[in-house]
Amino acid sequence: MKVLLINGSPKANGNTSIALHEMEKVFAENGIETELIHIGHQAIRGCIACGHCYQNGRCVFEDAVNEISPKFAECDGIVVGSPVYYASANATLVAFLDRLFYSSRFDKTMKVGAAIAVARRGGASATFDELNKYFTISGMPVVSSQYWNSVHGAAPGEASQDAEGLQTMRTLAANMSFLIKSIALGKEAYGLPQKETKQATNFIR
Repeated sequence: MKVLLINGSPKANGNTSIALHEMEKVFAENGIETELIHIGHQAIRGCIACGHCYQNGRCVFEDAVNEISPKFAECDGIVVGSPVYYASANATLVAFLDRLFYSSRFDKTMKVGAAIAVARRGGASATFDELNKYFTISGMPVVSSQYWNSVHGAAPGEASQDAEGLQTMRTLAANMSFLIKSIALGKEAYGLPQKETKQATNFIR
């Protein structure tokens, strides 16, 4: 079993990294492999709605999106962490997630998703909600913790002083480990839920 940890901060070793590493320890204790991928510092442009991915199964832009898409297909869960900018996720991370989720054509049903937001003060809940929408449109169970998934800190390293935030991360990782294992057993015994043929409607019709 494997979980991808996506660091959406420009800083490789900042407060978002502290939160993700706190989860990483718990995953290791539960025998779950992890891979930490740093995205926030990369030059990743947004989707241009060209339709290339529909024809070719990959994005027209050859960058981290196409590199990570196969890893996303193979993993059992994904954790997306972001600093808070204007009560929103880092724009580089949003561009990455928009293109990753849209261009990857594999079924994401029952992959487990978790979002974490790291803030100096406010905006964490709005960012948390924003990131969860990628999971909920994809048939992915969303993991909860003992509190909304946020850690606080401004200067790099300050998150290590947020005892409740770090405990929230550990609880989140423990819950995610349990859910991934439970889903694996459920798939083995019952398979995935049957799907209806998708109906797509436009409001103007």
